[in-house]
Amino acid sequence: MLVFVDDSGDPSFALDKGSSAMFVICCVIFQDELEAEKAAIAIKELRRIQKFSEKVEYKFNGKFLVRAMVVDKRKIKSALLRNDKQSFYSYFIKMALQYNKGTISNAKIRIDGSGDRIFRKRFLTYLRKQLNTKQRKVIQNVRLVDSRENVLIQMADMIAGTIRRYKEKEKVDAPSYWAIIKKHVDDCWEFR
Repeated sequence: MLVFVDDSGDPSFALDKGSSAMFVICCVIFQDELEAEKAAIAIKELRRIQKFSEKVEYKFNGKFLVRAMVVDKRKIKSALLRNDKQSFYSYFIKMALQYNKGTISNAKIRIDGSGDRIFRKRFLTYLRKQLNTKQRKVIQNVRLVDSRENVLIQMADMIAGTIRRYKEKEKVDAPSYWAIIKKHVDDCWEFR
């Protein structure tokens, strides 16, 4: 099992200064590594196409599903989450992976991420400790990867952005993009 995780929005609470009202965590889940590879190849092939004609159709026949969590930051009361971006990010990634209704188990997890070496180490340790118990193992291994080099992280990013736009209802084209991805969405829950 491979899971690619990315987010859309930002962890800032400066909503009156342009920060996003919504923060979305998106998990793109492949039960089979071969299906993940097929999807990556399809995306890379699409990059080679310079112009889309009406005859070119981009299809995802790969077997993947999407789980997403939408956070309306206006509803967050915790001072720690409101004032510490790393805690905010870590907590909501953990929540999205933890409450997965059994769809993520013993998975290789790839998360879009950067940051300093100390944060990266603490973040990955936090996830392992929080998500792997004697009763349940969510993570087989977890890595932070550069989205510029991983097309499946880019896919998770695009889906997260689509979900955020759809939930914010600010862009008129958002329902059209939602219609494209919704058949793959297993769950899109709003954090309360």
